[in-house]
Amino acid sequence: MKEKEKRKRQKDRREKDRRQSKDDRREGKKTGRVQVWVKEETLAYEKELAKLQIELLKLQNHIKANGLKVIMIFEGRDAAGKGGTIKRITENLNPRGARVVALEKPSDIEKTQWYFQRYVQHLPTAGEIVIFDRSWYNRAMVEPVMGFCTERQHHQFLKDAPKFEDMIVDEDIKIFKFYFSVSKDEQAKRFKARETDPLKQHKFSTVDKESQRLWNEYSLAKYMMLSQTHTDFAPWTIVKSDNKKKARLNCIKHILNFVEYKDQIPNKELKVDDEIIVYGRDEAIAMEKMFQYSLKEEIKS
Repeated sequence: MKEKEKRKRQKDRREKDRRQSKDDRREGKKTGRVQVWVKEETLAYEKELAKLQIELLKLQNHIKANGLKVIMIFEGRDAAGKGGTIKRITENLNPRGARVVALEKPSDIEKTQWYFQRYVQHLPTAGEIVIFDRSWYNRAMVEPVMGFCTERQHHQFLKDAPKFEDMIVDEDIKIFKFYFSVSKDEQAKRFKARETDPLKQHKFSTVDKESQRLWNEYSLAKYMMLSQTHTDFAPWTIVKSDNKKKARLNCIKHILNFVEYKDQIPNKELKVDDEIIVYGRDEAIAMEKMFQYSLKEEIKS
């Protein structure tokens, strides 16, 4: 009986949708507008994003009015969703007070300089937000894994980075450090999309091609980076990014939670999802346990 009622409800729903679709087409002919169907979850995401982008504008006004200086560092594996999040953060901000820095590989001259030298010139002035789409942490991840620096240079960087950031914080510059964490399977799917989509092919590089093969090497580099450069004054925040939309929303909420500004929305509306936002030190501990387990299993076999 219940199954029969269920089938009847489904039939009624289909009929209602058919009539609605017919009415929409008729309305479209009258007005010249095309009716577009959008998923409820997409509408909810767009509504939430718009609300948070308004808050980002309030934050930017606060930063400008008070002469604050803010750095946001975005790191992570290739195709982890860094660029998409940066786009959503900046698309409605005043470009005069917010800029994105995405440096090319160092020139021959820059290779002879102090490693941090080419980044110093991009640090923010009073009232400015600077977003690094990859940063000095290239030497913690891509460079050692791909053989673009020596092992000694890698270890020296891990010692020097906290000192460099300590000096930055001493200059009253606020640092946000985000690491976008994507699963191996999800990364593979996104690489496939980049290969087949003409609008995304420019994102696919030779380094990307090696990312899957060198997954474990990148994991080890990530662990070393988190365990040695996560500090109280410049902590890492891990953003689980298999779901891009949730990653974007929670990253923005995290930013808004750490600066008080005028007319800020209630804290409950800025609550982050603990499944998406993870403290850097906790991630390092979890990775260490995983490595230990893998080693034990390898010894057993």
